[in-house]
Amino acid sequence: MLEVRILHTSDWHLGRSFHREDMLEHQAAYVDHLLDVVATERIDLVVVAGDIYDRALPPVDAVRLADEALVRLAHSRATVVLTSGNHDSAQRLGFSARLIDAAGVHLRTNASAVGTPVLLEDQHGQVAVHGIPYLDPHAVAEPWGLDRRSHQAALSAAMDRVGGDLAQRPGARSVVLAHAFVAGATPSDSERDISVGGVSRVSTSLFDGIDYAALGHLHGAHVLDNHLRYSGSPLAYSFSETDHRKGSWIVDLGAPGTPVAVEFVPAPVPRALARLRGTIESLLTHPAHTAHEGSWIEATLTDPVRPLAAMERLRKRFPHTLILGFDSPRSTMGAPTAGATYARSDRQIAHDFMVDLRGEDPTDGEVQVLYRAVDACCDTDETGREGGDMMIDDERPPRDEEAG
Repeated sequence: MLEVRILHTSDWHLGRSFHREDMLEHQAAYVDHLLDVVATERIDLVVVAGDIYDRALPPVDAVRLADEALVRLAHSRATVVLTSGNHDSAQRLGFSARLIDAAGVHLRTNASAVGTPVLLEDQHGQVAVHGIPYLDPHAVAEPWGLDRRSHQAALSAAMDRVGGDLAQRPGARSVVLAHAFVAGATPSDSERDISVGGVSRVSTSLFDGIDYAALGHLHGAHVLDNHLRYSGSPLAYSFSETDHRKGSWIVDLGAPGTPVAVEFVPAPVPRALARLRGTIESLLTHPAHTAHEGSWIEATLTDPVRPLAAMERLRKRFPHTLILGFDSPRSTMGAPTAGATYARSDRQIAHDFMVDLRGEDPTDGEVQVLYRAVDACCDTDETGREGGDMMIDDERPPRDEEAG
């Protein structure tokens, strides 16, 4: 081996959906891409920095895909070091880790093993790879004798163990995997909050002196320093990641004391994401939106009156619309005017709600349906008559121009 070449990835979240869209097929395509990169780029070491699964008890299909990925990696040219993240069950992911080690796939999920590296050799000497699993400060505080329960304290203690090992390996280059929220990076909406006492960030200084720190947890690719990077998730898991560039880092370790050389490898994009905003008419007709007709869409409508059947209409042009929101000035037509003192009946409250929601009075037909629905919730109508019909027009609240 001339120089160790690393592929840094993380946050696969196998088994996760995207607004109810099944992502397993796209996750399998990423695994295919990963194996292609390992072969074509002659990768020696694959590091996966946590959150292999999306939840502690993953669905069967996700476990099957993870098993297939690890078997294929074991048969590749690369050594693999993989750690557990905050979404993983460390015990489930780490099952049979000592047996799997023999295949060149090293699962690091146990906090008690922090400080014990996976060792590689190249023309420049030894490379020590330290996998640090996600550390719950409450879980490690007592066994590690921490003076406070925080992510900074837990990861600092872990790095002390790493430093103790490296001190016994003069001249060795170091690679560290850590699943944490490191200061200076920006989160997205799809990450689970790991804060303890309102604090989740750890200092970048914890990784001083490390040749390369492969970070996981945040879903965007971040460069905090040349040697300190997040790969981000290989797929987008929220619309807050619309502008993310998804992929992995290829890292070349040089001679001791020299900076690493890093290259970004884009991941395949199964379907683009787009956030569209405007009136429903503009979204349905403007030619600028043609490029997004095949994208997953989050649409925000700004019509002053909420359009009827908006989702159905949008999906005729954008069949993959997943989220529909509304952002228009709230109308006060039909709502009580300031200082109004008259008592409002249940019918009037329901009527006012429709006006406030839609910005205009309901039609006579809609009023009939609305009032029947209100009456169905009561044993008697609002005049006290058993099942009696009411004069609907007389029951409407006064308009603003009629009040007073």
